[in-house]
Order: sequence, then C-alpha cells, then structure tokens
Amino acid sequence: MKKFRKVLDGLTTSSPGGTLGSPSYSSAAGTPTASTPREIDVQETLVSENFQLCKTVRHGFPYQPTALAFDPVQKIVAIGSRTGGVRILGRPGVDCYCHHETTAAVLQLQFLINEGALVTACADDTLHLWNLRQRRPAILHSLKFNRERITFCHLPFQSKWLYVGTERGNTHIVNIESFVLSGYVIMWNKAIELCTKTHPGPVVHLSDSPKDEGKLLIGFESGTVVQWDLRMKKVDFRIYYDEAIHSVSWHHEGKQFMCSHSDGSLTLWNQRNTARPFQITFPHGKIQKDGRKESCKPILKVEYKTSRNSEPFVIFSGGLSYDKAGRRPTLTIMHGKAITVLEMDHPIVEFMVLCETPYNNEVQEPYAVVVLLEKDFIVVDLTQSNFPIFENPYPMDIHESPVTCTAYFADCPPDIIPILYSIGAKHKKTGFSQKEWPITGGTWNVGSQTYPEIIITGHADGSIKFWDASAITLQMLYKLKTSKVFEKPKPGEVRGGDLVEEDPYAVQMVSWCPQSRIFCVVGISAHIILYRFSKYEANTPIVSLEVRLQCDTEEVLSPSETENQPCFPEPGSHSPVQASPGSGASEGVKDSIPCLKVKERPVRVPPGYQAELVVQLLWVDGEPPGQITSLDINSAYGLLAFGNSNGLAVVDYLQKTLLLCLSTLDLYGAADPYQRLTRSPRKNRQSTSDFCMRGLSSFYSDSKKRIRTSYQSLTELSDNQQSVDMERSKSPTSDHVNGHCTSPTSQPCSAGKPRIPIGPEGSRLTRRGPGRPPFRKAQSAACMEISLPVSHTEGSRENSFSRSRSSSVSSIDRETKEAVTTLQFGESYGRKGDAQPTPCLWVGTSLGVVLLIPMSVPTEEEERLEEPVTIGPGGAVLLMKGSILRLAFLDLAGAIIPGPHEVWRDPNGPEDPDRPRRRKLINFSPWSSQDGCAEGHLAVVCSERQAKVLLMPSQACLFVHNITESSFVLRADVVTACNSVCLACFCANGHIMTLSLPSLRPLMDVNYLPMTDMRIARTFCFTNGGQALYLSSPTEVQRITFSQDMCENLQEMLGELFTPIETPEVQNRGFLKGFFGGNAQNLDREELFGEASAGKASRSLAQHIPGQVGMEGMKAAAGGVVGDLARARIALDERGQRLGELEDRTAHMMTSAETFSKHAHEVLVFFTFLAQIAAIKRC
Repeated sequence: MKKFRKVLDGLTTSSPGGTLGSPSYSSAAGTPTASTPREIDVQETLVSENFQLCKTVRHGFPYQPTALAFDPVQKIVAIGSRTGGVRILGRPGVDCYCHHETTAAVLQLQFLINEGALVTACADDTLHLWNLRQRRPAILHSLKFNRERITFCHLPFQSKWLYVGTERGNTHIVNIESFVLSGYVIMWNKAIELCTKTHPGPVVHLSDSPKDEGKLLIGFESGTVVQWDLRMKKVDFRIYYDEAIHSVSWHHEGKQFMCSHSDGSLTLWNQRNTARPFQITFPHGKIQKDGRKESCKPILKVEYKTSRNSEPFVIFSGGLSYDKAGRRPTLTIMHGKAITVLEMDHPIVEFMVLCETPYNNEVQEPYAVVVLLEKDFIVVDLTQSNFPIFENPYPMDIHESPVTCTAYFADCPPDIIPILYSIGAKHKKTGFSQKEWPITGGTWNVGSQTYPEIIITGHADGSIKFWDASAITLQMLYKLKTSKVFEKPKPGEVRGGDLVEEDPYAVQMVSWCPQSRIFCVVGISAHIILYRFSKYEANTPIVSLEVRLQCDTEEVLSPSETENQPCFPEPGSHSPVQASPGSGASEGVKDSIPCLKVKERPVRVPPGYQAELVVQLLWVDGEPPGQITSLDINSAYGLLAFGNSNGLAVVDYLQKTLLLCLSTLDLYGAADPYQRLTRSPRKNRQSTSDFCMRGLSSFYSDSKKRIRTSYQSLTELSDNQQSVDMERSKSPTSDHVNGHCTSPTSQPCSAGKPRIPIGPEGSRLTRRGPGRPPFRKAQSAACMEISLPVSHTEGSRENSFSRSRSSSVSSIDRETKEAVTTLQFGESYGRKGDAQPTPCLWVGTSLGVVLLIPMSVPTEEEERLEEPVTIGPGGAVLLMKGSILRLAFLDLAGAIIPGPHEVWRDPNGPEDPDRPRRRKLINFSPWSSQDGCAEGHLAVVCSERQAKVLLMPSQACLFVHNITESSFVLRADVVTACNSVCLACFCANGHIMTLSLPSLRPLMDVNYLPMTDMRIARTFCFTNGGQALYLSSPTEVQRITFSQDMCENLQEMLGELFTPIETPEVQNRGFLKGFFGGNAQNLDREELFGEASAGKASRSLAQHIPGQVGMEGMKAAAGGVVGDLARARIALDERGQRLGELEDRTAHMMTSAETFSKHAHEVLVFFTFLAQIAAIKRC
C-alpha cells in the first residue's frame, strides 16, 4: 500500500488557454506538476504483485481447421488447425485451447483412448504427445523426423506402439511411453513385388486387421494395398487398382474392407479373392447415353460401419459428378438401398463416425457423424431416418458474419442476462435432433468468483450479438439485426448507398447502458440507430434525423452591414439541419441525401431491442459523409453525442431534436491552440453562407453585447482577451454561432422571431486572430484508423495501417481537419469558478486537445420533455501528445464515478393508474459521497502517448506520465482490478501496461502481443475485473486477464478434460461364432518391436525431444479429484511395493540368520576340536 500526498494548485487565470500554452510534459512516471497549500490523501492499494498477465479461454470456431479426432470412451473431441493450435471440446463448459511452439499445421490427431493423452502429427514432421490429465495440457514428448515426411499415423486401441507412414512409403513404429523409434521398419521395397518398377507413393492408410492384430493393412497413394504380417515380416497379399486411393475402412469381421478412389468410386475387397474387387460402385455416377459413366470427383474418405439391427452404413464425402457445377459440398449416407445426400454450407475438412464401442472387431453401432467444415462444426444424428443435426452448444457461429467490433461489459446488472436469454430463445432455429449432444466428456463447475459478464459483437451484415460470458464460458443470448430499420434498395435505384459497395450496414461501434438498457449502434454508412428495450411487441414508426456535418475551414468572416434579418430557424422546427434533396447542388451531384433510406411506415417489431431513432449524415456537394469516429450516450440526460473528422453533433433523443452541430474548428472559436491555413468555402455554398452572414450584425449591441444561441462561440478566449458577455440560449433547435451558421454546409434557414431585441451593428468579429502564420496540424493516425472503411479483404485493411505517428504541431503538408476521437458525458465543472458540478460533455480530439462543454438539463420529467436543453460556452482544458483515447472521472478518494443513468422502464408496458410511469434517475455526483461538496473531482485523460490526471474545477494537472515514446497506445480504459482502480493500456508494439490512479505509477508492463493486423486493434477492449479480449483470428475471440487473483483462481474455473472411466469390456462372441469365425488373435507387440528383438533405430532418422514431465509424471500431475485419485493410487501401489520389499528383506534376513547360526556352530565345533587336539599334544 502506498500513501501519497498531493498539493493542489489554485490557479486564478480566467482563461484555460494558459494550460494549453504551457503543457507539462515529463518522462518520469507520475510526476507532480503543481503545488498549493491545500492537501489531499489518497490510499493506493495496488502494487505490482497484484498483476499477472495470462490467457484465460478462447471462444469460437477454430480458424482454418485441418484435423479431427474423437475419444469414444472419454467422449471428447480434438480439432487441429493450420496455425498449430489444438482445441479440445467436451460437454458445454469444457473447452481447452493449446498451441504448439511452432506454427506448423496439425496434420493428424490420435487419442490414446481412455488414457488422457493425445498424439499430434504436424507439418514440420514432428510428433507430439500431450498430457490431458491436467486442466492446461502440456507436451510430454516430441519426436522430430529428419529424413522422412510424415503422411499418416495409426494407433491401435490399448496399444503403446504407434504406426507412422511416410512420404517415401516406409512405415515406422514409435513407442508411446518412451517416444523413441523401434528398430522394426517396413520398407516400401519389401512391401511391393520385386518386379514392380514404380514407387507406390506415400502411405495414405494404416490399420490393423480386426481379425488379427498381427496383420497390418498399408495403403499407398498409387492404388496399391498391402497386408503385412508383422510376425513373419512378409506380405500376405497385394492389391493393385488403377485409381489412386484416398481412404480404407474395414468391416468389423475383418474379412472385407472398402476403399475410396480418386475417380469417385468405392471398391469392396474380399480377402479370399484379392485379384479383383468384390464390388465396384459409383454412388453419384450415372450412366450416360453412350453407355459410359459420368466422371466424378474424388471420394476423400469413406467409413464402413455395421449395425446389429439394420443394414450397414457407408458414409463418405465427395464423389459428385463434375458436370453439376456450383453444387455445395456433400456428405452421403448409404444405409441399405437408401441414399441420403446432405449438402454443407462449407467444404468438408474431415468427418468421423461415432460408434458405441471402441473395439474395431465388434459390431460398431454408429449413432452420429461429426463433420468438421472449413467454417462450421456439426454433428448428424444417425438414429433417425431424416438424419437431423444436433443443436451445437458451443459458440461456433461468432463468425457467421465477419466481426467488425467488440464490446466487453463485466459486472452487469444480474437481471439483464435472464431477460435477454428469454427474448432470444423465442427466435432460435428449430428442426434439431431431440437427443442430447453426444460429446459429453470432461467435467466443469461454475467457479466461486463469478459475476454477470456480457460480450457484444458487431458484424459486417449489420447484426449485433449479445453473449453471456460469465464464468469464462460463452453462450449467445440475443441477436439484433440493424438492417431491418432500412428499406431494401430497389433495382436501379440511385441513392447514397454506394458509399460502401459491400456491407452497407456493417457495425463500426456500439454504446450500451446496461442500467437503462439504451443501446446505440454506429454503422459504416454514417448512421446511428438508437434502441430501447421492451418485453412487449410494438408497432411504431421510426423517427429519422438527418444531419449535415461536412465542414471546411473558412477565411476571415465579416458580417454584412446591410442585412438586419437574423438567421434563426423556426422555434418549432425539430431538425434544423435537414434540407430538401438536391438544393444547392448541381445536376447529377449527390447532395442532402443519406446513404440509406429509413422505413417510413410503422414497423412491427418483436420483443427485445426496438429502434426509436435513426440519425444519418448527409452527402454534401457530391462528397460522402465522414464516418463516425466517436459516440457517447447518457440516459439520464437523454442526450446522444457523436463526432467525426468534420465536427461534433449533440442530439436530444427524447425530443428528437438536434441541439448542436459544429465543426471542430468552431468549438475553439478564436482561441484555437493550433494555427491552420484558412480556406474559402465552396462556391456552391457561398450563397448559403452569405445569407446567414447577413444576419450577423443584428446580434451585437453596443450597450449589452449579448447574444442568445443554442451554443456560444468561444470568442472570449481570443488572443487579445476581448471577451463578449454571453448568456445561455433557450432554443434547442438553432444551429448558429454569433448569428452565422456554424456548419458551412447548412442550407438557408428560415427567419424566425428573435428571443431578444436586435440593436445596431456592433464591432466586427473574426474567427482568426491577426498575424497567425498559415500552419497546419497533422491529423492523428488513430482517427484515420477508426475511419477506415470495413472491407472483406483483410490484406488491404492490414496494409492500410501505418505505424508511423507524428506529434508535430506545425506540419505544413498535412490535413487541417481535426477529428473528434472520444466523448464523455458526466457531472463535472464547466468553468473554473463553478461551485457545484453540472452536466457536461468532455470532448477529445485527434490533435490531443480536450474541450469541456457545460449543459443545462431540466430535471423534472415534464420539463425535460418540453423545455429545451441549453448548451453553454466551454473551452479547451488540456493539450496532450497524440490523439485523445479515453476520458474518465474519479472522486477524491480515487474511486470511479459512474455516469448518471436512468433506471429502465418498459416503454410499451401496460399503464398502471395507481402507479404512473415516471423517469427514475440515478445521479452519481462527484460531491455526493464526499464530506466537502466543494472539493471537486479528478479527471483522467489518456492519449496515444500520455496520461494525465486533472483536478476539477481548477483544471490543475496533478500528474503526467509519458506512456510510450517509440510506439503509440491503441486502446486505453480506466477499469477496476483487485478492488481498486487502474489505467490499462494496449500499445501497438504489443505491450500491455497498467498505471495506478491517480498517481500514474507503472504497475505492469508486459510484451504480450504485437499488433500484426488491424483486426486486433479494432477489437481489443478492456473491462472491469482486470480482463480484456480481442479477436485472435477471424473466427475466434481470445480472453485474457491481468489480475493476479483471477490467474490464481483460473485452475478452479477451467474444466477437467479427463475423468476416470472404466474401459468397456470386450463383447462375448459366443462359442459357435468363435469356433467357426475365429476370435481376434492377440499380438505381443513388445516382443516384436522391443529393443531386444528389433534393435535400435538409426539416431539420424529421428530426434527425441523430452517434454516437461515423463509418462509417470503425467498420471500424477493432474489437478483436482483426478489428480488426487491418481496420486492415491500410485501411493497405494508404492506402499504395497514397499511392504513387499520389507517382507522380502525380512525373509532374507531370517535366511541369513539361519545361515550365520549354522556357520557359527560349525566354527564352534571346529575350534572345540582344535582345543581338544592341543590338549592331547600337551599331555
């Protein structure tokens, strides 16, 4: 625990420009920057030991899958990927991800059935043995082949010898326990006939005969199949076929086997006659008119499974005829004479038939088929005639449409998850199998430290998905389609939708208030949709609000002396910036039209989130609107603020009016801290500007010099400090500053009655102080990242990212546009002299400037719906290095001040006459929990390179910390961790850092993950509890934690992959069947493949790489109950062994004692005899 004392600064300067003029930059962490006689004490409890970074769990579909395996006893499935990852899945909640150190693709997976181990064969010709008896699997052994490439592996049930086929056609044998090669090798030239002149090709199949384990069936790619007698080391028979072989499958009796070939045929072979196939079929090849068969695609895999009460199942993938172009990939199920073709949405990577028994010499009784597709994972029910699929309990559909944004909310209201699930359950798909999910392996229990967590994903098709992420699981709760708000474009209709040719509804960002259940979505077509949650169906119209926000920097403006008409709109107007389409634009040029068309008729919406308001930016003079870069919503105020590279807009969504629409430059007024090159307005807008400018002179009175507008210009912050006294306006609909239009692109405004008398013309005002050089400021790259269009081409998106950043304030060759990068509503102090906090809007820009805009919001419900919200003049508070990323508020005790919000009430619920529905607001004022109400609060500001802590209302900078000099911050957030608060940052160089608050002490700095593409930067987000997530691949979400407490409890939260299960006994075949059919002959593989008989393999052939623990340690290193049982079993064995050894030693000692007694007696007799002889001699 650290206690620090900070002395505050009581600045008396009336203008915040002093803060801008001399920013305090320091390389030291948490450097104090001010002093004053008054002191505050903050107890900081966070230390470096509270932080540890680790991955928790990965959700979603394995990206680029390559291999599949299933343990029929443990009932778990493993999926390998092209990047070297392995996902192991069991019952819902049992989901484990492990990764090889190399990124080589996983070619094949083999479970040690009911042993808690897994063998992986990778593309770098390495075999790995994984220990699954612990919650986080680890590699026990590795074997690297040096001279041959691995093509196929086979591990017989209850065997410790693994058969490995290679590209050269040889077959090697590996001991699973020691992971070393045996000296027993089946060379390809011994397997084929000596007269054969060609190489048979790589080994594509290995399997032991169900009838005799000593017979190994070897399939070569060229079409040759050989049965090798392991005992006699010779070939039993050879089969030659003209077409290449892809797979082989045995009949359980071991008398027949089936092969799939490259010409789309299936051949059935009988061991009694191997000269020709017993049967040849082309399942999808029809006979043409000329009598020939249609050419078909290869059958990549076939499974031949028998059933006790029905005909055998023949299941295969591929084999369709070539002439049917455009057909989707298929899985064919042949059951007797019935043929069922199941079309898949994606190409089939691998499939596997699940059977009741793990023994290959018993009736298989198949009950399901696991199908691994390129982008999906399904299980087909074979027990029903229509072959339905099971409902997948895993979150495998995250990538149903490409993910474009993410949001993570921890510690949500406890009632939000059940209600979202109940609403979403009504819209689930039907037609699934009624049976339970067949993959039921492992065990999982809800951890002790769980709380409601929700993950929101936005997608390219405009859909939004809410996920329950509690207890490190993931389950979809509710899906929202934003595209239903808009009309479908008619064929040939010309609109502004060509702003984005593909995915015009793609989601860019979301803002959600869990307490009030207000939800906002920002789309790539420069639109914002506001949703309210209701448990009842509704049929209401959707209000559309159109905004022109396409601003340019203008030259010096001078009001006209001949025009006295003000430029106010009608007070009753609800959309001050709406314009008639086409006005002010030349023919053929898009102007004043939105990118999408909102449905005009009332829309029937089901229970759930229902659209209430759509805000759209308009095309201006043929130029598309800039994409929205920042968004914030406050349910207590009823306000929505958003900004882009052109400016800022504030919407009152309760009254459906636009309160503010300003270019970023107009936010400064004459006190712009940057000096920019002025530009003239466009000619086609000159008439509009002139019209508005003509009313400027009527707003200045020599006696009072007061104006009333909805937003005041910051002219009192000009260089010459000549201020104009301003009062807050009561008009919620005006869009002007100092009498002229604040948006240069707005259309002519209808004249209305002024609220104050208009006097003679006053002195002229200019937006620029005299003598400023025409310098420009570089636009922040962070803004350019956010404004990148969403595209399906990942390569173009990644290449568009630039690591170079410039913090120069005088770059001449850059754009003058300044984007609004972050917004934050909250209770704060609008001016330095304020005694109590008021509603404020904090604005951060891409040039590192923080502005503060005070507001006046009526508190009573009736007044709020009728009286306007007034916005007063603000000013620049702070200047920082890099684009502003995050704004947050703390009280003087160092705790987060939650934003004020409205308590949720159903807008469509039934009316109760006794209890009328009223808005209930929860306000967390900075002084509500403090003894001294005038103490103020702390403001935390984080940019791409710096973090600062300010004291409000004095705006004194208490602490400053330079986060990085060589890189830049991509994401930053103020979150809770270990019962305290910290600032978490993710940098482009891969570092994740945490800083204490408010002192900004570095607590953790870990080089975790380099930002290799835009996907990570776009989806990385922090949340409370010391957690974060990002999209690790286009189909997977990776969750991490930087909390030491959660890392310690992670083992408890993860599921067990291995559970102790008795291996099923072999079925009794009966006397007659065993007598006539013959029982399966057992094979002593140790005698054949052991070092004593087979010798040692060449050391240059393969290299053994030991893992972390040995095979004995694997059985004892498991965690939880399984580990305890294993350790108890081993201890009991060791105790029995020691007792046996003690008994042996006791018996040996008794034998030794008897021998010693006998020898002692003999020695005694001998010496007595000698004594007698000596006595006789003396006599």
